[in-house]
Amino acid sequence: MDSQINKTPGERRDPYAALRFLDFRLLLAGRFITSFGSEMVSFAIAWELWLRTDSAFALGLVGLVQVVPVILLSLPAGHVADQYNRRRIVFLSQLTMGLCALGLAFLSYTQGSLVLVYLCLFGMGISRAFNDPASSTLVPETVPAHLFSSAATWNSGTWHIASIVGPAVAGLVVALAGNVTYIYLFDAVGAVTFTVLLSMIKGKQLPLARKSATWSSLVEGFRFMRDTKVILAAITLDMFAVLFGGAVALLPIYATDILNVGPQGMGIMRAAPSIGALLMAFAIAHLPPMKNAGKTLLWAVAGFGAATIIFGLSKWFLLSVLMLALLGGLDNISVVIRGTLLLTHTPDEMRGRISGVNSIFIGISNELGSFESGFAAALLGPVIAVVGGGVCTILIVIIAARIWPEMRNLKTLDVPAPDVETN
Repeated sequence: MDSQINKTPGERRDPYAALRFLDFRLLLAGRFITSFGSEMVSFAIAWELWLRTDSAFALGLVGLVQVVPVILLSLPAGHVADQYNRRRIVFLSQLTMGLCALGLAFLSYTQGSLVLVYLCLFGMGISRAFNDPASSTLVPETVPAHLFSSAATWNSGTWHIASIVGPAVAGLVVALAGNVTYIYLFDAVGAVTFTVLLSMIKGKQLPLARKSATWSSLVEGFRFMRDTKVILAAITLDMFAVLFGGAVALLPIYATDILNVGPQGMGIMRAAPSIGALLMAFAIAHLPPMKNAGKTLLWAVAGFGAATIIFGLSKWFLLSVLMLALLGGLDNISVVIRGTLLLTHTPDEMRGRISGVNSIFIGISNELGSFESGFAAALLGPVIAVVGGGVCTILIVIIAARIWPEMRNLKTLDVPAPDVETN
């Protein structure tokens, strides 16, 4: 039986508080497996397309075909998540992503059409558009409100553990097997495994909105985010930092043409941001609660831009890896702050729609950022593309600090604990 935790607000914070809940551990286990598979697939797609096409634009197109359905479908998907059984939505979405992974395995084995490869990635994007809003609502079903910060930290940490192991294993598979087919097969198995773990969660059911799908209800998430300045500022900072600082999308070019380190070196570089992020996650979990969260976020994003510039200019593998690790650590600060604000400021009946809006921002920053980086590299070269992105990131921080004083003044992220809380 899970133990009592955080009985009074004055007690020392338990860094493992959220992990003491079985439902949360099951959810984390499922997310670890699917994240592990997803990171391996990201490596596999980038490596395979670069070898087959020798085109930076082809790498950027991977992000574009996955972000388009996220942008187009996240609002209705968020509404669906507020209307219907959220676990069932996640279940169906994961199975669909598993089928797309099987398609990629077949196309990889047969060296099939690149058009069909992008079509499978497009299908994964559609599945993600529905999966992410519904999946994000599951955390409040597994832990009490005053542990949202702890849950956000361990969610981020678990994802980054998968991101460390995934690329490293993928690089090893490519080096030993000479192909990426098995990577896609593992991702399909991982999706099915997550659905099994999901069925074991006994968490409380949160209230649903039960509203008709009107335009007003669809855009309610945007209105809420617009009016909640600290969330809007945090998401905007994160979006533009990753949009302009998309160095990871160009790692195949750096691995083969600039640093000359091959697939194993690329695996290390892909893992480096997650190593930095994981170390930062443990630090955040064990340090006292943030007392100046807003200023911490601003400095972290500015540092992200500076590290991006150094990585772009570096021709020394060790320095490049260190900068990537620093990028990951600084980005994790942004992830934890944004994730905690979304959990603590969003009403239960709106979590799907708010998450849908957040998915649009994340999709724009990640996948569209990959496309932007690939397109810029094709036009200007990879070094100018990466360095220019870092400069733009720093400029965005300066602008955001002036537009949203609420972010500069943001102090703590924690929600006061109730007198007694048990599972």
